[in-house]
Amino acid sequence: MKKYFKHKLENLINVSKIVTIHYFEFEKNFKTEGESHDFWEFVYVDKESIVCYADGVEIILNKGEILFHKPNEFHILAANGKNPPNVFIVSFVCKSEAMKFFENKKISVAKNNAKYIYNILNEGRKTFDISFSDPNLKKMQLLSSPSLGGEQIIKNYLEIFLINLLRSQTETEGTNNIFIREKEYAVKQISDLIYLLEKSVYTTLTIDEILKNTYYGRAYLMRLFKKETGYSIMEYFIKLKIDKAKDLLRDNQLSIREISDKLAFNEPNYFTKTFKRITGFTPSAYRRRTLEL
Repeated sequence: MKKYFKHKLENLINVSKIVTIHYFEFEKNFKTEGESHDFWEFVYVDKESIVCYADGVEIILNKGEILFHKPNEFHILAANGKNPPNVFIVSFVCKSEAMKFFENKKISVAKNNAKYIYNILNEGRKTFDISFSDPNLKKMQLLSSPSLGGEQIIKNYLEIFLINLLRSQTETEGTNNIFIREKEYAVKQISDLIYLLEKSVYTTLTIDEILKNTYYGRAYLMRLFKKETGYSIMEYFIKLKIDKAKDLLRDNQLSIREISDKLAFNEPNYFTKTFKRITGFTPSAYRRRTLEL
């Protein structure tokens, strides 16, 4: 009879509890009162930049950067007073020794690792009743019918994200990749398309105008764009417009009609219907909620 050796799996990072999962769409002058607590918290900037204070030290955090607050560290978060930022904040309990690496760390997060932050939020919304941009949320309530295994998936995503982040900061990859493969050219084409959409957010574009200078076949690029972003090209373009509309609504300088015109919607009613379909709120309701925070 064969003998098998059972290898005990070690945990480099073990997250034992989740405290809060936030996605904030702050107005440009927002500032927290400051707090400290006996668990970890990270702040990740999804749009624009913010100012963080950690035990009295000011730290500027730009889009794509993450900052860790260690347990019992007093911290304050503030918008920069110029542009309304979007921010992820996740707080959790982890006693693993490896977490010491993240003390006082500000790190630029690669896109292939940032996806785990979005996964945590998406799974969190299917598991907990996460209030809209509520900075006073202290306890997340389970949904009456949460997704099967949602809590474990959140734990796994968070641990994978932290381990990948640790690897990216401590391991050096080989530099012998000389040739760019065909898929990488195609991904570069997707990046160029996204750049075109971003700079055209105040205009109208047809699919023919978007794809007129592409090297690859239209059908292939449209499939690849969907795979890389989760959206069709036109859906992504509309999402960019709605994200910009959120910024303008939070800035509270333009009327809803003026925002609709600025973003090149055909008419205010279409803008309102589109905004509600994507966000769940009418523009006026969204403005009221953000200004009340």
